[in-house]
Amino acid sequence: MSSIASDRRAALAGIFSDRGALAAHVSGYRPRDGQIEMAEAVADAIDGCRTLIAEAGTGTGKTFAYLVPALLWGGKVIVSTGTKTLQDQLFRKDIPTVRAVLQAPVTVALLKGRANYVCHEYLGRTQENGRLTSRQDAVHLRSIVRFAQSTGSGDRAELAEVPEQAPIWNLVTSTRDNCLGVECAHYRECFVMKARRAAQEADVVVVNHHLFFADLVLRDEGITDLLPTANTVVFDEAHQLPETATLFFGETVSTAQLMELARDVLAEGHAHARDAMTWVDATSPLEKAARDLRLSLGMQVQRINVGQLPPSAPFHAALVDVERALSTLTAILERQAERAETLEQCWRRALQLSERIARWRQGDDETAAPTIRWLEAFTSALQLHRTPLSVAEVFNREREGTPRAWIFTSATLAVKDDFDHFTAQLGLSSRDARSWPSPFDYSKQGLLYLPEGLPDPLSSHYTAAVVDAAWPLIRAAGGRTFVLCTTLRAVRAAGDLVRGRIEAEGRDFPLLLQGEGSRSELLERFRRAGNAVLVGSQSFWEGIDVRGRALSLVVIDKLPFAPPDDPVLAARLDALAKRGGNPFMDHQLPTAVISLKQGAGRLIRDETDRGVLMICDPRLVTKPYGRRIWQSLPPFRRTRDEVVATAFFDQPDAEPAVTRTSTTDSFP
Repeated sequence: MSSIASDRRAALAGIFSDRGALAAHVSGYRPRDGQIEMAEAVADAIDGCRTLIAEAGTGTGKTFAYLVPALLWGGKVIVSTGTKTLQDQLFRKDIPTVRAVLQAPVTVALLKGRANYVCHEYLGRTQENGRLTSRQDAVHLRSIVRFAQSTGSGDRAELAEVPEQAPIWNLVTSTRDNCLGVECAHYRECFVMKARRAAQEADVVVVNHHLFFADLVLRDEGITDLLPTANTVVFDEAHQLPETATLFFGETVSTAQLMELARDVLAEGHAHARDAMTWVDATSPLEKAARDLRLSLGMQVQRINVGQLPPSAPFHAALVDVERALSTLTAILERQAERAETLEQCWRRALQLSERIARWRQGDDETAAPTIRWLEAFTSALQLHRTPLSVAEVFNREREGTPRAWIFTSATLAVKDDFDHFTAQLGLSSRDARSWPSPFDYSKQGLLYLPEGLPDPLSSHYTAAVVDAAWPLIRAAGGRTFVLCTTLRAVRAAGDLVRGRIEAEGRDFPLLLQGEGSRSELLERFRRAGNAVLVGSQSFWEGIDVRGRALSLVVIDKLPFAPPDDPVLAARLDALAKRGGNPFMDHQLPTAVISLKQGAGRLIRDETDRGVLMICDPRLVTKPYGRRIWQSLPPFRRTRDEVVATAFFDQPDAEPAVTRTSTTDSFP
């Protein structure tokens, strides 16, 4: 070991010790071996410009474990998170805390996608044209105007009085397509440009995965300018990377983009070239063609591989009509582009959309990496996707060049200590992977309960059977429950059934359903109530931190296997089979295990938390792969006895009853 490495280990040991800087400044801090070891591994990776894959169980303290060495020795650091919520927490709480503890003179910047910042240009346009659809929009607009005059960042997250999903935000923010760039009259005071300039100058830049990959692929002026100067890149919540990379290393064209282009051309034509033509006649063919393209697949919401459509399918003719209408409008815009910068911008957008549609129609050439062409139909829009079969090669290509440290960390990266599934998706090596278990005493703090007698998960009355089995535990827990479902249909069905039970027995458990408010609103109401039952799907399986008695029971209806008819998944499974692999064991099962570990991780968030994890899917014991699944979960005591499970809530300071429980390798 070099003297520099030895000195760093000594410095870290002092910082993380029971009398070190963290203990002196952070209330409730206590040393954890896993945290110190992970911090040393991160420091070594930074020192050697190497890759580290770090799985750190809940409670390890992985955030401080990578922030301390990154702030001390990381040079220019990019930290990318899974969600904007975690991004804000890092920027506003965790990094300031570590910076103060270390007295490290580092500057920090927060960088989000442009849709998160108020746009002066579009705010002014919205004020002038008055195209508001409701009185509430007018109220929100006044709040945003005041905010834009007083804020230093323009970050919409700072304006809590206007909901995140409020329609007005679409009218006062820009997109990459409609931003005027250096031609904009407000360029010098633009909030997006201010954020990017601050990021260029900062020592530590906090982004999220979506922005990281979107900017990387589009070669925008954000990440691609930052990456060459970065010494260290940290991906927190790294288990989300394969899906996010897949989304952005592909290409998408939507009917919504076509409709938005037509609307903008109509507005800009009337504003700057009213004498040139009747702009309604110029734009209406594209709007009609876009609507007809969506209708060509019927009214069903679906995802379908384009190869499944026969040559005679109405979709193909409808796409030709879109291309024809877009080509005509593009020619009109080219002739009028010199009349105004905004018209020229519309012309460039039209050209880009034409090129994307042409690439989508053409498919792969012989030299390109294989892609999947598929369609996603929503209620009123249609998206044309071109998705890479694998992101490993293209992601590795982006990592080449300047030597730097790459840190990938999450609580859920491995399947029973096997990292191969995660590393294969991103082209990484399992040799770079290490794991540190949670410091929690799961055998005392929690119980894994699998009820007996449940039907096949595919049966029509399965959700009703789940609620029947879960209700005695919900009642025993006094509410304080998450019911996590694998589909939105199951959320609605389970919600109705739980509501019926609450009303029939006169319980005062507040019932919160996904869709009846934003995720943050529902979580705040859940914490405040103290005895609520929340029923949600995938968005509540991860990134949720509810500590204490408010959450004492997590019910999971089914093992979270992805639907095999998903066009991207189906293509990848087919390719895996052709290479001689086992699609289920090599891909579907590991993906489900990692997702299940995330859901299970909602239960125990602190050393004092206690609760029951109830997994209802009988395949956990009836299928040969079931053992691999539950052995990948935290080492809870296990039972199939309802009496034992309900009694757990009556033993706040004792171990659970031992009758029909187990910590051995066989489920009782």
